[in-house]
Amino acid sequence: MSSVKVECVVKESASIGEGPVWEESEQTLMFVDITGQKIHRWSPSTNQIQSLETGGTVGFVVPRRSGGYVAGVGRSIVAVDWSTQVMTSLVVVDEDKTNNRLNDGKVDPIGRLLAGTMGREEQPAEVRKQGSLFSVNFDLSVTKHLSQVDISNGMDWSLDQKTFFYIDSLSLTVDAFDYDTNSGEIGNRRVVYRMEKGEGLPDGMTVDSDGCLWVACYNGGRVINIDPVTGVRLQTVSLPVTKTTSCCFGGPDYSDLYVTSACLGLNESGRRQQPLAGSTFRVTGLGVKGQPSNAFSG
Repeated sequence: MSSVKVECVVKESASIGEGPVWEESEQTLMFVDITGQKIHRWSPSTNQIQSLETGGTVGFVVPRRSGGYVAGVGRSIVAVDWSTQVMTSLVVVDEDKTNNRLNDGKVDPIGRLLAGTMGREEQPAEVRKQGSLFSVNFDLSVTKHLSQVDISNGMDWSLDQKTFFYIDSLSLTVDAFDYDTNSGEIGNRRVVYRMEKGEGLPDGMTVDSDGCLWVACYNGGRVINIDPVTGVRLQTVSLPVTKTTSCCFGGPDYSDLYVTSACLGLNESGRRQQPLAGSTFRVTGLGVKGQPSNAFSG
């Protein structure tokens, strides 16, 4: 196996760094700070970071085919014009649950946005079964697929687009559904992987070009590589922080794995022991590559 190297590339001390996505056209890494209420864009070539304040919790940001980005702010899916720093609400979800907020979101292979919600909480796992999983189509119509979700989190698709992988963090499993790209319908839920002792909570997730999953483990200080067909853990990458939150592949050839982290919830002693908590890391030498992200068609 290649020699795996972990380096801190963005020492941002995000409260809850999340939702990394590689932007091919700009060769930049987008990510959010959920409770810090910011969207960040970092350029590896210049090591410069640009930020946009969202005025509310922000769960994810994704590219938009028509230009700019779409983000999940509070319970709103918003269009983001980076050049003017203007955000415009497109649609609101969970209108009957005003204490909810959008968490993770990702775009499927045909441009449909899937996004999930969770109850707002002071401490992790305080609020149970309040979340949902939605899809937003190109015409901005919304379909609810799941309810009674604890913490809607990581998602991605198999290489043949027929399987949707999904994480509801407190279930301590990575699940799979049959997926119909034409209708966006999901069904036949089953468990792909059960978290083992010490691995923490499954959080954000990405698929590599071999069709295997990379799952960030919150409170586990690692990213695990899973074969979704066999359910076998193939590899573990340890990081110098415990609250690893999400990951994506990027770089010129998609061989770099970027990993976000959080510092919220660490006490003073924890922060001293983990001075890089909340930073974003780059993992190289994994011997695998990822794929370009999809852009929202709405």
